[in-house]
Amino acid sequence: MGSVSIWHWIVVGIIVMLLFGRGKVSELMGDVAKGIKSFKKGMADDDVPVSSTQPTEPSKPVADHSAAAHATAPSEHKAG
Repeated sequence: MGSVSIWHWIVVGIIVMLLFGRGKVSELMGDVAKGIKSFKKGMADDDVPVSSTQPTEPSKPVADHSAAAHATAPSEHKAG
């Protein structure tokens, strides 16, 4: 008791075939296979570097606002 033998799986398989019919089961398995193929293709696409698939703009340096504030401080601008 508690162990599942091959005969249990055969009985379960026969019940599933009777409930859903042979066509439904094969259609369902085909859909599962398509899903697995699509998942593998998506994973393979993620491995491709972004630079080879899409052109990117050169990055622009970010302006240092703290340096700009020090350069235009009123103490530095003295009328002579």
